Amino acid sequence: MRYRMYGSVTKGLKIEILYGDQHVAQSPYILKEPVYHEYCDCPVEDPEVWQDMMSCPSQEPQITKDFISFPTIDLQRMLKEIPAKFSQTGGAIVHYTILDNHIYRRSLGKYTDFKMFSDEMFLSLARKVRLPDVEFYLNVGDWPVERRKVNDTPGPVPVISWCGSVDSRDIILPTYDVTHSTLETLRGVTNDLLSIQGNTGPFWENKTERALFRGRDSREERLHLVKLSKENPELLDAGITGYFFFREKEKELGKAQLMGFFDFFKYKYQVNVDGTVAAYRFPYLLLGDSLVLKQDSQYYEHFYIGLKPWKHYVPVKRNLEDLLEKIKWAKENDEEARKIAKQGQLMARELLQPHRFYCYYYKVLQKYAERQASKPEIRDGMELVPQPDDRDSVCTCHRKKPLREDL
Repeated sequence: MRYRMYGSVTKGLKIEILYGDQHVAQSPYILKEPVYHEYCDCPVEDPEVWQDMMSCPSQEPQITKDFISFPTIDLQRMLKEIPAKFSQTGGAIVHYTILDNHIYRRSLGKYTDFKMFSDEMFLSLARKVRLPDVEFYLNVGDWPVERRKVNDTPGPVPVISWCGSVDSRDIILPTYDVTHSTLETLRGVTNDLLSIQGNTGPFWENKTERALFRGRDSREERLHLVKLSKENPELLDAGITGYFFFREKEKELGKAQLMGFFDFFKYKYQVNVDGTVAAYRFPYLLLGDSLVLKQDSQYYEHFYIGLKPWKHYVPVKRNLEDLLEKIKWAKENDEEARKIAKQGQLMARELLQPHRFYCYYYKVLQKYAERQASKPEIRDGMELVPQPDDRDSVCTCHRKKPLREDL
């Protein structure tokens, strides 16, 4: 169950969830504080109070790991180096400063359109909690960019990205895809992380006992998947839905019809193969109730660190040489396969809750701010990213600054 506020409630909210006339789970849910709609700019002044309200975890292992390379952050060095190094004509770097809970930015390079996703998330977060003053560079391209190791001279600089890799030092945020999915919830008809959980297809025993893949031709292994499928149709149904990188292969391999994402879960097994970087469908596949067969990859998203092979998914070699063997294993060990699928789903539900994304974004900014060696500034060329106009609903902040003894 989910709800969306189209107006603010100043004296708290009671939510009853009934099946027939019986309350479900811990219904009724009572929120005693004022509850504001999404575009109401009423941040909690004390971040500790907000994190407690949001049930943020005390530690995020990936954040801890990412910041090991950066005990201090030299903004002056970054100002000199990053625009020159990363923002050439093909660059996709956005330079942000958050000051007094306002968002400022300038685009560096040609391919920065995806800043609309980061703008939206930072603005949404700033409406909910007072953010630390920070100045940072966000890579809105596909590939992580900082390849230098800690003992190199000069060493790496902290660029923030949506995808990490084993040979890069970028600091990782949740991808633009899952971020947008969270913000888009109930705003339109989309395949968001929550709607997937309500559309997971037939019961396990009624699913088609084959592995499925649909996707673009963004990696050669995907073409190999289609060949395997043609040779082993009883195990695998794989098709390319659009050709861009390997157009010459379309005549040989054919072009598959697009499938609605909910229809994926009619199949018992899902094949997850990298695209240009990590396949951003992975969180969606985990949230279904099919078994995910995941290709070994050098790339990762922010939550992969919480997953274990053979517990939450079945690993497949990079070259896919053992894929058919793994599908056969799953068919012959149905109960074990079902258990792994369920464990993967439960872990994804825990790691990919909307509040966890807000917590994660905040903790990255907080950890970054603690390491800055100088004060952030609004630089030449930066513009204010305005909060959206709130014309539809009245927004009056009623939050009081809590007394320390009340906390």
